Amino acid sequence: MVETTVISESQRSPGQPIYLVGESLGACIAFSVAACNPHIDLVLILSNPATSFGNSSLQHLAPLLKFLPDQLAIAFPSVLSLIPGGPLKRMLAHWVRGLPENETAANIYQDLVTASTFTSFLADTFGRESLLWKLKLLDSAALFANAHLHLVQAQTLILSSGNDHILPSRYEGKRLRKKLPKCEVRSFKDNGHCLFLEDGIDLVSIIKATSFYRRGCHQDYISDFIPPTLSEFNKCYGVNRLLEVVMGPVFLSTTVDGKVVRGLGGIPSEGPVLLVGNHMLLASDKISLPGQFVHERNINLRPLVHPMMFTRMRDGLLPDVSVYDTLRMMGSVPISATHLHNLLSAKSHILLFPGGIREALHRKGEEYKLMWPEKPEFVRAAAKFGAKIVPFCGVGEDDFLKVVVDYNDQIKVPIVREVLKRVTAEGPGVRGSVEGEEGNQDFHMPGVIPKCPGRYYYYFGKEIETGEEELRDREKTKEVYAKVKEEIERCIEFVKQRREEDPYRPLLPRLHYHLQHGLLTQVPTFPF
Repeated sequence: MVETTVISESQRSPGQPIYLVGESLGACIAFSVAACNPHIDLVLILSNPATSFGNSSLQHLAPLLKFLPDQLAIAFPSVLSLIPGGPLKRMLAHWVRGLPENETAANIYQDLVTASTFTSFLADTFGRESLLWKLKLLDSAALFANAHLHLVQAQTLILSSGNDHILPSRYEGKRLRKKLPKCEVRSFKDNGHCLFLEDGIDLVSIIKATSFYRRGCHQDYISDFIPPTLSEFNKCYGVNRLLEVVMGPVFLSTTVDGKVVRGLGGIPSEGPVLLVGNHMLLASDKISLPGQFVHERNINLRPLVHPMMFTRMRDGLLPDVSVYDTLRMMGSVPISATHLHNLLSAKSHILLFPGGIREALHRKGEEYKLMWPEKPEFVRAAAKFGAKIVPFCGVGEDDFLKVVVDYNDQIKVPIVREVLKRVTAEGPGVRGSVEGEEGNQDFHMPGVIPKCPGRYYYYFGKEIETGEEELRDREKTKEVYAKVKEEIERCIEFVKQRREEDPYRPLLPRLHYHLQHGLLTQVPTFPF
């Protein structure tokens, strides 16, 4: 039935992918359909696949059932109690939500009644023969799917629950990741077997955050992007609220007439706009910038980021791509000339750090030093679409972290040097044609020590117009490139000097201000 429907949909909508969402047994069916129809463009979203049935305790249940009575009224509730995410978890959720006591008591009572009725119904319905039939179905489905996994070419996302007491799903996700050529895994360590029935699980958000949403044969990071909903935005940045309080970011921008204002009021509303700045240590600037643009101006900023946040050439020591799901949800795009061209064509607000990871993972004593390639390619791209370039700076990393072991120290150790080469080979390359150290962007983690927290500052300078003149005249292009660098360096020096006058630069005065006026209140800064 599933295969017939898939073939029908494929003929009805050629050139569009078909999504198969399956859980447990349904995942086995999806695998089987994909194996038998490799010519159809399928995307599989599979939760806790029952392909792990052969390694689960369920396979030993069939012999036991033969010695039990037909009615499993006593044993069946015990089985149900093993499924996390059931009535007990929902009861706890009522307390966490902070509902009034009378409402909480009513909800708990309703859950108990529902659970009791449901358990009684299942115990009366599923006798020994029914359960034996179900187990046999799972066994045959798992055998068929596993035997045909080598034929599955579909793009696959495995959702693995870490607290699944029915199937060994946590290990099955890792196994399938190695078996399938186009497979990614997302883990949900606190969830149970029935993942899609649990609170807090939003299938659409998962598909968007993992970059599995596409309309055509190939993914288009520009046209396929769906801005986050309000709930998705709050969820993405809820984990950063404490960091925001600690960082206390200050945003300054410059209006068309040259006036410096607090906030992002000076940023052009209409795109295309290319925001070009310096990368702070460990790319910490990506924490505040996208969220502030959405919160203050309702602008979806599209950061151009390293492709290692989207894909891996091989497994190894690099962090799993899942740690970057929030950045992808907010609109990050892997950096390339094609993607920059398409974003400009779509009149987007684009965030660009020409220094790349060379600036983000800089050496000792290189704070706020621009390390850009010589070719002014982004200026020519902006000029082609008449985009406005807004130079900006980020200042504050030296108030939080100090580099004590840098790349130069690490490569002096032969073993570490070899490890860095292997780690670099795990991710896609960038700027392979660029000569010098700007093109030699090895992955490494600088050794840092924390400092007494200060404050982050972002200062957006005056916009620079581009057009036909910069596109035709290469010398003019170089002049604009140099002008952007000079403006960023000017912004950096301005903030570094003026922040000395900020009474709220240290953390404690800001916390005291928040205690008096509330956490959502904007803390004052230096006069400007």
